[in-house]
Amino acid sequence: MDIQARAHKYEYKLNDTDDEIIEYIVKNKECVIKMSIQMLAKKFYTVPNTITRLSKKLGYDGFSQLKNTLKEDVQGEVREQDSTLQYNMKRTLDLVDREMLRKVADKLKDSRHIYIFGVGDTVPFCEILSTHIKIGGKSAEYFLHRHDAVYAMNHAKSQDVLILISMSGETRQIMEMAGLAKEKGVTIVSLTHFTRNSLESEADMRLFFYSPKKMLENYNISDKTPVMMIMQMLSNTFWETHMLALSVSHPV
Repeated sequence: MDIQARAHKYEYKLNDTDDEIIEYIVKNKECVIKMSIQMLAKKFYTVPNTITRLSKKLGYDGFSQLKNTLKEDVQGEVREQDSTLQYNMKRTLDLVDREMLRKVADKLKDSRHIYIFGVGDTVPFCEILSTHIKIGGKSAEYFLHRHDAVYAMNHAKSQDVLILISMSGETRQIMEMAGLAKEKGVTIVSLTHFTRNSLESEADMRLFFYSPKKMLENYNISDKTPVMMIMQMLSNTFWETHMLALSVSHPV
């Protein structure tokens, strides 16, 4: 995963200075490869620790690993684009943000009620996730029809959570639910393909999978396996959070 993708994945951790440094690195990769951490810090009138912290925010061990990744990128060693199942799964695993999974699981645990909405091929995933959340002891429901979802959002409370699942992050009905949820102060969790999209920009918490749009005879045959992978990882994290809460409230 290149630095731009990492910046997107960990966007919620970054501040304005981080954004400036990343922008400079992206535009000057070959120069940065030859720089020491002190030289790069000096360009932004900051200290080396700022660069180290940024590197770790982006998931690197430190600045040296960041530079090594840049070098591979410049040399063209990391440029394969594929749409096979194996590639999609590998990219999805790279996108997993365990800290965000824990934050979402904690939010679900503390919520009053959980709503889940998707359109078309994502509806079965909504049903599965609803069942998983119920297993964890929380009230959850999904919707087959738009008007039921609209009714639920009109009666939602700020302590509720709305999980929106969308391959593109641009579906009209999905964005409608996001708008209604925002009006009610409901926390929005998005689950989308890893790209800049309208839904992830509106969400309070963002989870990603990797599955580029793929069409065959005007039918969307995009790989749904990565969606299930992230859902299962979220469910596992939620169940662990639930069991921890039970052990604290009911010690042996």
